[in-house]
Amino acid sequence: MRKNIKYAMILLTICAVSAFALALTNSITSPVIAQMDSNNRVKALEAVSAGYDIGEQKEVTGHAYVTYVIDLQKDAEVAGYILGLKTAGYGGEMTLVASYTAQGEMLFAQLLTHNETPGLGKKAEDDGYMDKFKGTGGAKPVPTNKTMLSSDDAQAVSGSSVTFTAIAKAINGGSEYVKSLGGVK
Repeated sequence: MRKNIKYAMILLTICAVSAFALALTNSITSPVIAQMDSNNRVKALEAVSAGYDIGEQKEVTGHAYVTYVIDLQKDAEVAGYILGLKTAGYGGEMTLVASYTAQGEMLFAQLLTHNETPGLGKKAEDDGYMDKFKGTGGAKPVPTNKTMLSSDDAQAVSGSSVTFTAIAKAINGGSEYVKSLGGVK
């Protein structure tokens, strides 16, 4: 019986030291991680802003794809919007930011987070991937399936149909949301 109590105390001590070490590590790294996330978000917003002034973020609730909206301003006039978009790809939830003209035409988009398959769905973070959607959503429809793409673009997304469709639906949903704003909020 004493032997069991001795082993239990040893295990308890090991668990307590491990828990303390994890808590200490978390307290040191969590502010750094939060700062990195904030910096990455600011860089992404600047990358999609198309040179316009970035306004204040407003949360959006009740929309399937849009999580927030930010006005893009030129000479104190609303010239477009940046939208925070969420969708579900093959690997789960994906988040991206996209900018639109006031008429719903997609200007730029950037993938922020995802868990897509390396070599397939992960292609969505490559330079040029989002160019397939550039200029769509206004007069030109957003390509929501591969048949709407050129043969070269369709080959580029080959093997990642779920990822492509998820991004396309989010970008299209964002375009429809901007159109519902009527150009001015």
